[in-house]
Amino acid sequence: MESFELRLATCTIRPWKWSDKNSLVRHANNLNVTRMLRDRFPHPYTEADADAWLSKVIPQQVQASFAIVVGGEAVGAIGFIPQADVYRLSAEIGFWLGEDYWGKGITTEAVRALSEYAMHEFNLCRLYAHVFSPNRASARVLEKAGYTLEGILKKAVIKDGEMLDLLVYAKVN
Repeated sequence: MESFELRLATCTIRPWKWSDKNSLVRHANNLNVTRMLRDRFPHPYTEADADAWLSKVIPQQVQASFAIVVGGEAVGAIGFIPQADVYRLSAEIGFWLGEDYWGKGITTEAVRALSEYAMHEFNLCRLYAHVFSPNRASARVLEKAGYTLEGILKKAVIKDGEMLDLLVYAKVN
């Protein structure tokens, strides 16, 4: 699966490489990026964090974690987590993009393309995403990529000491 690559108008989606380490640290080590991500995405984002991430995703047997590449540089990430048991035809999708690339349609195009790929290649009937309620940009990306708001989970998460609602978006095949 190492040859997998989606070339799009605004970016390329491809598997992570060790050579992405410096750009990963540069774009991930930004509080404006991490403030709407789960706590397991660290801030500050260090070289050790990049090493741990790349060590996990590069050898994956089932390729589901990808770099978003612009101008030859990894500037973000997108991926999906196939679910198990009775949820086995579903997957959770997630993404982030370096702040310098916000507002250019990159994430929307990447989400559309990866959603189509995941549903087709993994025979999924449902992709879903969880968005913290203040994160209107990610909600809008999902809406433009064909996802529907299914519900709002009130006070479902705590981020930086603040209770937030969680928006549940899904795309059903």
